[in-house]
Amino acid sequence: MKRKVLAWCVCVIAMMAATPAFAEQVLVAVAANFIPPFREIALEFEKSTGHQLQVAGGSSGNFYSQIKNGAPFDVFFSADRERPKLLEDEGLGVKDSRFTYAIGRLVLWSPNTDFVKGEETLRSKHYKRLAMANPKTAPYGVAAIQAMQKLELWEGLQPHIVMGESLGQTMGFIESGNAQLGFVALSQVLDPKIKGKGSRWDVPTNLHEPIRQDMILLAKAKDNQAAKALMEFIGGPQAKKIIERYGYELK
Repeated sequence: MKRKVLAWCVCVIAMMAATPAFAEQVLVAVAANFIPPFREIALEFEKSTGHQLQVAGGSSGNFYSQIKNGAPFDVFFSADRERPKLLEDEGLGVKDSRFTYAIGRLVLWSPNTDFVKGEETLRSKHYKRLAMANPKTAPYGVAAIQAMQKLELWEGLQPHIVMGESLGQTMGFIESGNAQLGFVALSQVLDPKIKGKGSRWDVPTNLHEPIRQDMILLAKAKDNQAAKALMEFIGGPQAKKIIERYGYELK
């Protein structure tokens, strides 16, 4: 009997050693452009820490509104700097927790091989629909407009524009054929499901303001150790390697 009890105790101790103490859940709001790398980051984080992530993808503008209206997110990965700063100023984000986790790249992409050759593709107008994200909710939409304005094409292209509420919806328009091409994030094109398909033009960074993407720990999670661990993990070598592989620059 004593041997059975001893064996049971050893088994319990081994299980406790293999499972991180006080594992928690984190509800994360992630801008659509960052979903492809975040899938991989989430797997590495959960494997390393034992914490669990629940992830929602969408537009930065919509997430900002939801958080202001009481949505129970713990961490917010935005596609810009402005909205995390507003949340911090409004007391909805933990002061001094905000930092730039990536600098995004805008691309013009089509699922059709050899269709996109550069800015001349935009000028040709040999397409019915050009997709982009709504600039009111998605910072990549702002960058797309800035690029077209710099090229003096914005006014002439407006009849061809179809807008998605997020980059996820924008990519959906292109993949479904509702738009022949569109402005999306490089990270989406480097997603293993799409990488190597179609044709793209990496929009020169001098055509738009830098797409600096900030994350912030939200006020409701100020005591959530798992959320704090995620913030730290994003700044570590494992996450950085994944982020760079998806075409982002690091600050």
